[in-house]
Amino acid sequence: MYIPPMFFRRYLCSNFILCALLAPLTLGGLPFSAEARGRGQLVLASSAEDQALRNRLTSLSPTVNPEEARTVTYIAYTTGRELAKKWKMIPSPTVHSFLINIGIKKAGYCYQFAAELLYRLDAQKLQTLELHWGESDAGTDTEHNVIVVTARGQPFEQGIMLDNWREAGHLLWGPLNGDPSHAWVENKNEFNRRLNMNRAATEQNKRETKPKAKPISRATPTTPLKG
Repeated sequence: MYIPPMFFRRYLCSNFILCALLAPLTLGGLPFSAEARGRGQLVLASSAEDQALRNRLTSLSPTVNPEEARTVTYIAYTTGRELAKKWKMIPSPTVHSFLINIGIKKAGYCYQFAAELLYRLDAQKLQTLELHWGESDAGTDTEHNVIVVTARGQPFEQGIMLDNWREAGHLLWGPLNGDPSHAWVENKNEFNRRLNMNRAATEQNKRETKPKAKPISRATPTTPLKG
């Protein structure tokens, strides 16, 4: 989520200390998936092998490959933890965004978490699961972006949300209609734009790092030719 500096000057700066004090408590209000009750709520993944998330992805359709569900779970969980460490995320992602705005932090917006997860999952060339770019409050101070996973050909609205930003690197997941804080819509143009940019950058990097062929040396005679 990108929040303009003016918004912070007007509101967040006055609440910075309060946010910092409350931030460590944010994880306490959400159940880990191993303890989750029902199918209509958001939960925190308990590990990279979270069985509840794997089961939920597999249950999207009889056509879903359980191994693909396992792969998505593993990558989604480890990506959030890795990026949180890389970007030195603090417990409150909103305060973290403020620190990016004033130049103290370098990265850690919600769209950056979502984009990196998209790139890593796209690289798996999934056959039975499909990826989507989800957004809420687009174009506003509270815009939020996540990756949504459905069975291949399934409507976006039936998907499972994967959010690594809201809990500062801890994977939050659940059905789109189970999110009390956001109303999610699909943005296919943004999905395609980001994938096309990433694929182009990947191809360019391959070309730049590809070893150059050594020139063919032409041997010269070491002894005079007899005529």
